[in-house]
Amino acid sequence: MKKYKVSKTYKEINEKIKAGKAVVVTAEEIIDIVERVGEVEAARKVDVVTTGTFSPMCSSGAFLNFGHTSPKIRASKVWLNDVPAYGGIAAVDCYIGATEVAEDDPLNSVYPGEFNYGGGHIIEDLVAGKVIRLRLEGYGTDCYPARRHEKNITINDLSDAILFNPRNAYQNYNCAVNMSDKTIYTYMGVLRPCMANANYATAGQLSPLFNDPFYKTIGIGTRIFLGGAQGYVAWHGTQHNPDVPRGKNGVPKKGAATLATIGNLKQMSPKWLVGASILGYGVSLYVGIGIPIPILNEGMAHYTAVKNEDIYTQVCDYGMDYPNNESRSLGEVSYKELMSGSIEIEGKKVVTAPLSSYYKAREIANILSEWIKRGEFLLGEPQQTLPSSCNRC
Repeated sequence: MKKYKVSKTYKEINEKIKAGKAVVVTAEEIIDIVERVGEVEAARKVDVVTTGTFSPMCSSGAFLNFGHTSPKIRASKVWLNDVPAYGGIAAVDCYIGATEVAEDDPLNSVYPGEFNYGGGHIIEDLVAGKVIRLRLEGYGTDCYPARRHEKNITINDLSDAILFNPRNAYQNYNCAVNMSDKTIYTYMGVLRPCMANANYATAGQLSPLFNDPFYKTIGIGTRIFLGGAQGYVAWHGTQHNPDVPRGKNGVPKKGAATLATIGNLKQMSPKWLVGASILGYGVSLYVGIGIPIPILNEGMAHYTAVKNEDIYTQVCDYGMDYPNNESRSLGEVSYKELMSGSIEIEGKKVVTAPLSSYYKAREIANILSEWIKRGEFLLGEPQQTLPSSCNRC
C-alpha cells in the first residue's frame, strides 16, 4: 500500500462542504493547478474535482408506476405515445427503454430510416412535463379484471418515475471510421466511404472515469449529477471490463469500465435528458452525468490532472470489422488529436467530429462545482468499489 503525504477522508471533506470552506475545481482547472504547484500541494489545496459528460447513452431507461385503474388491470402490454414499454414487472409497473421505437415506425424499410420518435423522446417529454398517451392491455384475472385502459398522463400523475440506466459513462470508446466503399449509418453516426470521416464519443479530460481510472473513489453509492438532479451509481454497468490495455498513466486505451446509474426522474431536466434520432440506426438518449472526485491524497490529484494529449483510443472500422465482430485497430490516436478536427490514419488525413458535447460536459462540471460550493451536494462514499484490474496502486 502506497504511503501518501496528504490524507483526507470523505467525512472531513463533507464537513468542509457543509461549512462552505471546501475548495472545488473542475477537471480542466486541476490540470493547471497540478502543473503550477505539483501533486502534493494540489492535494493539500483542493478538496474536490468535478467532471462531466453529455453523450448518447443507449443503455438507459426508466421504471414507471402509473397507478391502479378502476377497475384494476394487470397491464401486460404498455404503450406510451405508441412506444412499447416492458410490462412484465407487476400490475402497473413498466420499463421504457431509450432505444425502443414507436410501434408504427417504418424503421429501415425506407433506408436510411429517420427514427423520429422513441423511448428517449418519451423520457425527455416526461421530464419536460408534456402530456403522454398511456395505453394498457391485460388478459384479465379475478383480481385484475380490466383488459384495456387508455388515458393521458404527465409525469406528475405517475406514482413513481425512476431513471435506471444499466450502462452509462463508458470509460473510453472507439473512434469510428468506414473502410467500405459505401456510406453507412451507425450508432456512431453517418460514416462516409473510404475513411472520409471519423466520429468519436467522449468528453476526454472532463470525462468522469478518465479522472479516476482505477475507480478508487467511484463505486456503489457514489452521489452524482444525473440528468440535472442528484443521482447515484447503483452498480458497475453492463459490459464493464477493466482488464484492457492501459497507458503509463493508468488510463484505458479502449472501452473499459461502465456505470449503472439511478435517480428520481421527477427531479430531472429535459436540458440534460434529450431524446436522439440517429439516422439509419435508431433512437437513443443523451444523458448528462457529472461525478465529483474527492482529492483524498496526491494520487487522486495526479489522476485528475490527466490531459487530452495523454488519453488514447483505437480507430476501428465500422464498415466491415465491427459488424463482423472482428477486433482490429487501424491506429491509436489521442483526444487532443481528435478534438483538433482531424487525425492521420494510414497516411491519410481524416476529419473528425464528436457525438458528445464538450461544451455541455464543461457546463455540467461547473454546475456540480457550484452545487458543492453552496453546500447543496455532499459526497457519497462508495459502499463497494467497482471491479478493477488494479492490484498494485
